[in-house]
Formats: sequence, C-alpha cells, structure tokens
Amino acid sequence: MANYNIDAKQDVTYDAIVIGSGISGGWAAKELCENGLKTLVLERGRIVNHVSDYPTMNDDPWDQELRGSLTPEDREIHYKGIRSGFIGENNKHFYANDQENPYTEKKPFLWVRAHQMGGRSLLWGRQCYRWSDLDFEANAKDGFGVDWPIRYKDLEPWYTYVEKFAGISGEAICLPQLPDSHFLPPMELNCLEKQVKDRIESEFPGRNLIIGRVAHLTEPLNGRGQCQFRNRCDRGCPYGAYFSSNAVTLPAAHATGNMTIRPYSIVQSIMYDPEAGKASGVRIIDAETHEVTEYRARIIFCNASALSTTQILLNSTCDRFPDGLGNDSGELGHNLMDHTYRIGAIGESDDFENQYYKGRRPNGIYIPRYVNLEGQPQSDRFVRGFGYQGGAGRANWSRGANVEDVGGEFKDNLMEPGPWEFFITGFAECLPYHENQVYLDRDNLDHWGQPVLAIDAEWKENELALNRKIREDAKEMLDRAGLKNIVDFDNNHEMGYGIHEMGTARMGKDPESSVLNATNQIHACKNVFVTDGACMTSSSCVNPSLTYMALTARAANHAVSELKKNNL
Repeated sequence: MANYNIDAKQDVTYDAIVIGSGISGGWAAKELCENGLKTLVLERGRIVNHVSDYPTMNDDPWDQELRGSLTPEDREIHYKGIRSGFIGENNKHFYANDQENPYTEKKPFLWVRAHQMGGRSLLWGRQCYRWSDLDFEANAKDGFGVDWPIRYKDLEPWYTYVEKFAGISGEAICLPQLPDSHFLPPMELNCLEKQVKDRIESEFPGRNLIIGRVAHLTEPLNGRGQCQFRNRCDRGCPYGAYFSSNAVTLPAAHATGNMTIRPYSIVQSIMYDPEAGKASGVRIIDAETHEVTEYRARIIFCNASALSTTQILLNSTCDRFPDGLGNDSGELGHNLMDHTYRIGAIGESDDFENQYYKGRRPNGIYIPRYVNLEGQPQSDRFVRGFGYQGGAGRANWSRGANVEDVGGEFKDNLMEPGPWEFFITGFAECLPYHENQVYLDRDNLDHWGQPVLAIDAEWKENELALNRKIREDAKEMLDRAGLKNIVDFDNNHEMGYGIHEMGTARMGKDPESSVLNATNQIHACKNVFVTDGACMTSSSCVNPSLTYMALTARAANHAVSELKKNNL
C-alpha cells in the first residue's frame, strides 16, 4: 500500500522522519504527508497490510488445532506478554517476541509490545474519552508532578479534528469531567445494563452509567464499513470498522504519495548536530541484516510508544546531551504512570431469563469519575479519582468447564443460555512519581546488541487507597442495583497491566523540570517532537489514546507551520 524503502541504501534524506507507526505515529505520518512533507516512517517490525495480513480474522475456534490456545513453544516466545491474558493463537502474530526484546524488571512490570506496522493500534481496547481541565489542572492544584503547559481549550479543536476522521461512537451527556466528543450514533445497552443504569443513577445521585465511547464505526465513514459486532477486533478488522493506523491514517498518508515506510528498522539513536543546535537524523539497525544506516530529516517525530521512545532518547547521547537527548532537566525516564486495573465486582441477575442480545458487541459500559469533583463527595483517603468499565452478558457453555458432571442432560443444559451476569472493573489514576523510572541496563543487551530498558516502578499508597475505594464502591453499587451472588475482587496486579504506560518524557512549562514544551518539542532540541505516551505529564483515569491522537495532530501542524517560517 505504500512506498517501501527496504534495502536502506537509496533514499536517505527526507523532510520528516516518524519513528513508529502505531496510533500516534500513524497520525503524525498522515498530517505531515498531507501537508506536503516527504516523510519516512521507521517501523521496528514487519509490514502488515490492511486485510491481506489478517490471517485469523474469520477463524472460528474449531479452525485451530488448540482452539485458540498457545503452544508451549509460543508461550516461551511470549513469556512476558502472556501475563496479560490477551495473547492467543488468534493474535500472537501481532505481539512482540519477548525473547528477542527482553527488558529488566527491577520491580514487577508488564510491558506489552507490538512490533509491526500499526503497532498496538491493531490490538488496543478502542475506548476513547476526552480529558478535561480537571485532568490538565490536577498537578497544579494538588501539587503532585509539574503543571501541564496546556489546558483543555488548547486541545479541544484537535479532539474534534481527530474524532471526525477516526470515528468515535457514543452519547453526549454534558459532564464537565468527561467532555463530549464528536459522536457517531452510540451502541445500545442491553436489557440488564439498562436496568442497572436506572438503579445506580437513582440510588447514587451524581453517578452515571453510559455506553462506552469507542473507536468503532456505527455507520460507514470515508469508505470504511461499519462494525459487524463480531468482536474479533484483535485479529485485524477487514471492514476497517475500528480505528487502526493500518485501516485509517496510514492509507491517508499513502494517498498523498509523500510517505515511505521502512520496515525492520531498529532505531538506535537520534543524531544531534551541535553546530546547528538541532537533530540531524536517525541512526537505525536493520533488524534482519544488522546493517547500520543513517537517515536525515528536518524534523523528527518520536512515536515508538512511551517506553520505547524514552529508550531511544536515553540511548541518543553526545557531548551536548551525555545523559540522553533533551535530558537537561534530569527528568527523562522518570514519572512513569499507568492505570490500576482489574479491581471491581461481579454479580448475577434472575431477571430477563427470556431475553438475549444480538451479536458480540465490542464495547461495554462506562461509569465516569464521581469522586473528588466539585459538588461531589471529597475523599480524605486519596487525591484524584477513578472510573469503571464493564458490562452485562449471559453465561455460555464455558460455564461448565469446572463443573463435575457428565452425560447428555449436562451437555443439553450447557446449550441453553446461563444466568445474566454484570461486572465492573475500575481504572484509577496514577500519580507522577519521580522515583517510578526507566533507565538503560547496559549489562544486558538485546538481539541487536543494544542495552535493554530497566523498569523500576510500583503502585504507591495513593493508588492502593484508590483501589480499595474502587472495590468497596463496586460491591455497594451492584448490591443496591439488585444483583445477587456478588463477588468483589482485586487481582493485585503490578504496573503495566492497564497497558496505558505514560510519562518518562513529560511536557512542562519549565525546561528545568520537564523534557518537552507546550507543543511537544524537546526544550533544547526543537526539531524533535514526542507525541506518544511518553509526553504525558499526568495520567487522568480515562483511556489516553484519543489524547495522543489530538496531541499528535496539533504538534504535526505546528511543526509544518514552523518549517514554513524557517524556525526549525
């Protein structure tokens, strides 16, 4: 679908280089190419073409030898990633090889990676929520971290811009802590979800239960088909119904004729020109041949994902930046954040035994943050807040997996729908702690001889207090919503399970306490932009990917404007 620079020996000079082709990298490529810049996209892994490279998109469980389970050999290849519970035969080809890409866990941390064109945009949960000034002002108000250099008004038009192109379905409810998006028609709550919604909103004034806001088309958009409710999203969607770089932004970049993709490109470092006072290009290692090649460009966008971008910056050393490119403040690698995950409650309902639902809706419900808000309960146990995701459904035949029974009657019963179940799990905000950090482990090298990343981070008392409140409130809400056999849970996961790693190259007003400025430029090297999760200054409690998209579109258009003024 694109120009491919595979031999790495011909074109070496471009207007722009984008490192990474995932959610933010795809947006950077689209915006830069549509503005006329000859752009090289460096992808660490292989090419994945939309539709033709989705080999399991139509498979049923019986089409696979192990019914979707991994072989022992596959489990060794993905020995870290399998902890997430998301990797199976259907999608293993979209996850990184952990043996070739090790990392050091100074404290337990799950780092899920996807090394191919499209990155984790082929695998993400697609929940899309705008941040509000509650989030952008939080650090300044409670004193944790540094103040954001932007506010909601700076990003609001860019949220709308990316939403109109990506396609976000949902409903408008006018909550100040959760600004409404530009929406396609919302998906529908099922009968039990509607009942629980009515009861929670009646029992708990100020709490809302809504359908998830999700990057799935509920009507055709720009030649893409609408969602077919197959819920096979992590195999690649042949309809282009959910947002991925492969189906949406990279084709738009390709259509300009200005994009070149270079696969199997391990970015070793960004090169700095001390006379010009800016970056001159990118040095890569060919993943297959191990050959080293240098590419030149006027501007560079770092979109390799939060920790990979920071790993590259830390490895980009020179006399001017002995501790990593742009690391004058000493904050590069620090302030790592994620969202707490898998804490909540589940219960059953005896109602609606004569009702079911159609299809496999790839979406659930959302209960927005309701604590520590103006006019709402304030906690003396923690700062910030949390939201819930979840949903309702009927148990299927798999409920018999651990039942000690045999025979025809037992099997027949399993063919009937089981009881209705409803669950919610919380996502809590993590504060930006300087001591939650990553750094280069030079004693351990990867498959290409590069130092691996060491991760030293953990939940602290504020996050643990939030988790306790999540569990308490979840059980109480389900009880007062009339559910039965309620079980509350906390899986006590370490950081990384939310797969929302953020921070480590944060934005800020002061170069002495941050890495990036208000337009995502490295303070001391302004032709290098960082617009993936590394740039985040706080974490909010909502999914961050929509914010990455908006930040990237905003920064890319600023970069083009500055180039035209010869300021970069």
